[in-house]
Amino acid sequence: MKRTSRLGRATLMVLAASLLLAACGQEENPEAQQQAAAQRQPHPVEVVAIERQDIALEKSYPSLLRSDDEVTLVARITGNLEERHFEPGEQVERGQRLFSIEPDVYQAAVNQHEANLQSAQAELSRAQRDAERFERLLSQNSVSQQQVDQARAELGVARAAVAQAEAALASARIDLAYAEVAAPVSGVIGLAQINVGNLVSPGTVLATITPLDPLEVRFQLPQRDALELRQQLNGRGGESIRATLNVPGGSGAAAQQLEGQLDFLGSRVDERTSTVQASASFANLDTRVLPGQFARVSLEGLKRFDVLAVPEIAVTQGLMGPQVFVLDEDDVARSRTVELGEVAGPWQIVRGGLEPGERVVVGDPAGIEPGTPIDPRPFEGDAETLVEEVEQAEAEAERQAAEAMQEQEAAEAMPGEDAAEGGEDDA
Repeated sequence: MKRTSRLGRATLMVLAASLLLAACGQEENPEAQQQAAAQRQPHPVEVVAIERQDIALEKSYPSLLRSDDEVTLVARITGNLEERHFEPGEQVERGQRLFSIEPDVYQAAVNQHEANLQSAQAELSRAQRDAERFERLLSQNSVSQQQVDQARAELGVARAAVAQAEAALASARIDLAYAEVAAPVSGVIGLAQINVGNLVSPGTVLATITPLDPLEVRFQLPQRDALELRQQLNGRGGESIRATLNVPGGSGAAAQQLEGQLDFLGSRVDERTSTVQASASFANLDTRVLPGQFARVSLEGLKRFDVLAVPEIAVTQGLMGPQVFVLDEDDVARSRTVELGEVAGPWQIVRGGLEPGERVVVGDPAGIEPGTPIDPRPFEGDAETLVEEVEQAEAEAERQAAEAMQEQEAAEAMPGEDAAEGGEDDA
């Protein structure tokens, strides 16, 4: 908001000055303008010869929080729900037992199939011995070939029976494992969707587990931001980018903030939105933040490398668009239309219109117009302090103007009050 008001005031001043110069330019020649400029008192302001530099910036993106690892528990077998081993809303750990669905019944089925397997294995042993005996007797011409073939067939049937019994036992053991429903992930479990004693069947929803720590957050980056970020990650050897999750508080509640890091940056652009998907993880030890909340993800550690930048205060709005003031060889201000890039804190990145080495007015441009002689003052490179000083000066000027207006209004009101008093006396 401060920037908007400052640019608005600067815009009015620049427009007024430009129109005045345009009107005067029809009557005066360039030499007269130079002489008039030389007679004016130089305007003291910070000036710097701009050079390319690395600028740090911070970006934030909206996101709707959700837990990608959320799991809905469903029954896998048919039976009565006998027990619930948790309290809704508590933290459960992976592997913890949650529900029991007639485990005794399925244990009995396992026992039955184990017995069937033992019987099949005993029959296989008998068929194996018979086949071996008939093979020996055949060599002695004591049995016929048909009897040997029959023994071999019975051996194959016995082997198939063992395989069938093993498969049935494995299936029964799987069902027995499903009789005890365990947590597949760690997280906060919700309300049970079915009461103890009810009959459940495959697909019956039992409860939902929501992992809250760490909290995985997905968000969308504009195409250009994603490209710049990928180039930076590749250039820095994959160094991690810090992330901050800012969750606004509800009615009077304090805002929540979590620290984390960028985990994933997509490799394709969504054709519908021209964005790239990214995700970050945040430690959420005390589960202060819950899925379903709206938040903003701020990325820190981002940079723009080898760019030209000026303090944001140095940019004003001219007739041709955004502009800065550049000094010529005589230390006279000349307006220069520029192409703006991103805002990085108190810095404004300039993508076009300036060249390295040019002297640019980086202080408060108030009172400066094209042709104003400048008294260059050194700039220490602290754009944030410079902006704060200018804002304080503007606030003080606004305060003084408001006081002057109040005094003027009071002075204008006094004669009216005197006249009213005089009229009452006459009456």
